[in-house]
Amino acid sequence: MTEIQFSFNGRQIRARQGQSLASALAEAGQLALRKTAKGEDRGLFCGMGVCQECLVRVNGVPNLRACMTRAAEGLAVTRQDPFPQLADIPVQAPSPELIRVDPEVLVIGGGAAGLSAAIAARRAGASVVVLDERKIGGGQYYKQSADAAVLDAQQAEGADLLAQARERGAEILVGVELWGAFDDLLFLGHQDGVPLVARPRTAIVATGAYERPVMVPGWTLPGVMTTGAAQTLWRSDRTLPGKRIAVCGSGPLNLQVALELARGGAEVRLVAEAAPTPLAHAKDAIALARADPQLARKGLAMLLGLKARGVAVRHRTQLDRVIEGPTGLLAHFRGPGGRSRVEEVDALCMNAGFEPQNEILRLMGARMRYDAAFGHLKTERNETFETTVTNLFAVGDCAGLGGAPAACIEGRIAGRVAAARAGHGNVGDLTAERGDLARHRRFQHSLWRMHRIGPEPAKTIPPETLICRCEEITAGQLRAGLSDAPGHIGTLKRATRVGMGRCQGRYCAPVAARLVAEQTGKPLEDLSFFAPRVPIKPVSIATILATQEALDAPD
Repeated sequence: MTEIQFSFNGRQIRARQGQSLASALAEAGQLALRKTAKGEDRGLFCGMGVCQECLVRVNGVPNLRACMTRAAEGLAVTRQDPFPQLADIPVQAPSPELIRVDPEVLVIGGGAAGLSAAIAARRAGASVVVLDERKIGGGQYYKQSADAAVLDAQQAEGADLLAQARERGAEILVGVELWGAFDDLLFLGHQDGVPLVARPRTAIVATGAYERPVMVPGWTLPGVMTTGAAQTLWRSDRTLPGKRIAVCGSGPLNLQVALELARGGAEVRLVAEAAPTPLAHAKDAIALARADPQLARKGLAMLLGLKARGVAVRHRTQLDRVIEGPTGLLAHFRGPGGRSRVEEVDALCMNAGFEPQNEILRLMGARMRYDAAFGHLKTERNETFETTVTNLFAVGDCAGLGGAPAACIEGRIAGRVAAARAGHGNVGDLTAERGDLARHRRFQHSLWRMHRIGPEPAKTIPPETLICRCEEITAGQLRAGLSDAPGHIGTLKRATRVGMGRCQGRYCAPVAARLVAEQTGKPLEDLSFFAPRVPIKPVSIATILATQEALDAPD
């Protein structure tokens, strides 16, 4: 891979062509990327453009996410100021260009579910366009390499899906960020600032999920990141998040990434798993193995691989707090019987479940229901994964967690149905697909029973813990706001500003909703959360103006 150089606050940083700024800076040991309004350092957290924490200025332009921006020769990158001066921001004129997308089937999301849907729809003869937010296709599960090198069978499977979609004739647009979705299947977005307007016959939303963090005091410090962010650094850019690493939360992703990082040369000091040992779930382990022996063997191999490398997997162990130490982060853990353990690490990775990326679906009016076991909203769908909005389909983890194999099957079914809706033949017999889907769901059901998939009760969060990263609001301040304005998350938002930051409540809203529910005793439902709003992602005013001009122009 070609070596390049760029500067960060005047310091020369070496990088590889195609590497993200976040990856290159992490490799150089630069974890703090911006200052908050209260003067705290922040850095890479989600690694997928959701949290808006890794903001930097690039060639004078503020508010660019380092995880979504590729390094290039000669870039001048500086720390993001809390409140950039308008006079210092280069004027961005509305783009004279416009991307119009009018396929029979629009697929939003280029991961396992989205690519499978695109391939199925193209096989049926429909015109297909795939919109992928990432610069590299493949989604979060397959995480393709920036240099197209293949690390393992998982990446190879993703590369094969991408190749199939392109060979079948699906148009794949990468780096597209949607910020608006409206009635009659109108979608607005941009690709590198060029406005995009999409008006498909049918739409399949396959936007996946993002990780639920372990909210404890110190979880916003630079060096603390989601497990998926650390995996993206390694799998996409072959960059370790640090030399000394600890992983915490619950779920198989933590084990997988811990092993990948250990194989890559990291010193993984601890994997803290909140759930009891697998021996406590013998029946579920047996059911899991029966449902999918191959995946069960893969999970066992991960445990054996960690053991062979001396990585400690401690069950019933949870993160208590994180503080800055003399040469890294001091991660404090609490184990069985209240036993404490402290690890000094360069990076602390966390995954305590997932939240579906359902903003587009909610904005379009698709009906949701609250799943108490998972602690999140699930999209209501029929047997072909159509939502309550006609010709709008939802597949994969954006509709509720089911794993990549199930997401692929859902995508294939929805793709065939969407193509048929557009006039391309009949759907045909789906018996085999539904049988495979039932088997994968049995596997997932047993797997999740072996982990702690639901969120912790909001009442257990220490008062000093930041809940809203963007607005820097603590659990104590939220509880005080509830005392002043009880009853609904909307009044809590007006009282405290929770959810009013750049990430638009993606992390704090679930906690705020649970706090309100715990105080009022009302069950959680769709209306318990912040109302969806446009824009669903930050977008420049110039892009909005250019889009409006395009919509107003005569056809």
